[in-house]
This record gives sequence, C-alpha cells and structure tokens, in this order.
Amino acid sequence: MRTPEQINEIISRLEAEYPDAMCTLDYSRDYELLFSVRLAAQCTDERVNKISPALFARFPTLESFAEADVSEVEELVKSCGFYHTKARDIVECAKILLTRFGGRVPGTMDELLTLPGVGRKTANLILGDVYNAPGAVTVDTHCIRLTNRMGLVDNLKDPVKIESALRAELPPDKTNNFSHRMVLHGRAVCTARAPKCERCCVRHVCQSFSG
Repeated sequence: MRTPEQINEIISRLEAEYPDAMCTLDYSRDYELLFSVRLAAQCTDERVNKISPALFARFPTLESFAEADVSEVEELVKSCGFYHTKARDIVECAKILLTRFGGRVPGTMDELLTLPGVGRKTANLILGDVYNAPGAVTVDTHCIRLTNRMGLVDNLKDPVKIESALRAELPPDKTNNFSHRMVLHGRAVCTARAPKCERCCVRHVCQSFSG
C-alpha cells in the first residue's frame, strides 16, 4: 500500500498530466450520459460517440425514447454489441425516468441502482459527473488495473472492494476526476499488455515500477 504522501503525489502528478480530465462520452443531457454509459458496456467510448449523434437525433427527447420501438433502437446501436439488451434497457429506463422520477436522472445510489442495466460503476459516474457528489468512485477495468499496479489497493479485483478502498484513501472532492484520470492514463501510458513505464509521470511512486 502507498503512504498518504505517496497517494498525494500520485494525485498531484496525474492532475498535472491530465488537467482537463472528464468523461470521454459525448452528451448534452443527463439522460444521454446515462444511456451512453449503458451502450459503452463491453464497447469503447469512441464507438459510442460515433453512433450516439444519430440515436439522439432520432429520439430527441426522453418521451420519444420511452415511446420508441425497441427494434428501431437496436438498429441504431447495433455496432456497440449486445444491442438487444442495451436497446431494451434504454427504452425501459426512459419509461421509468418519466413515471417514477419526473423525467430526471435520480441523484442517489439506491435510486440509480433500480434502473435497468445500471450497476455501481454507472451510478458512480452519474453521481460524480452530473451531481458532483463527493466520494463518487467509478471503478472500470483501467481503474482496477492501475490501482493494483500503483499499490493503491492490495491485489484486489472486486470493483466494490476497490471502490471502498479508494474512497477511504482519496480526498472526497478528488475521487471523480481521479477516476477519469485513471482512464486517460490507462489508455495512454499504463496499458494492459505493455505499460510504457518510461513515460509514466508517477513511476517514482508506483509499486510495480522497478526501473
């Protein structure tokens, strides 16, 4: 595990390296982010951003999504994979948002977890990006890999345990942007197969670096 001083160094170095860290999904409305995150499961944000403009143009309101033919949504999201389930979840989610939450994306973990296809990762992303909730930690594959390599967690693979550990270690107002920086650093430097340690801004406090 890293010391508090090492954790602060990791945070500050990543902040300097990625000052504009934010979600890489394109959206203009809260529910569009929710639907885009659903589409991004087992898919890349880049792919979702390519298909979402046509999807949101065809269904420009939450009401239009709720009234949509699932098969038409399937055709528009087909290239994202698992399109039958994703299209069904999106249409059903739109209906629930309108009938139970007044057309708004809810702002609590418990409420978000009642929505189709929404797990803790998605819920934390919504809480952090939409509601700026302190302590929101989005644990994806990049976060799992990087936090283990850096020594922020000790050989943990369970996202819920990693979420809990990071919430205990990180300042609450830093968690959301830290999660986004994990994604950016994981894509650019600390890749799954061949991490570019020579380019890493936190290698001097990384548990895995042996250079």
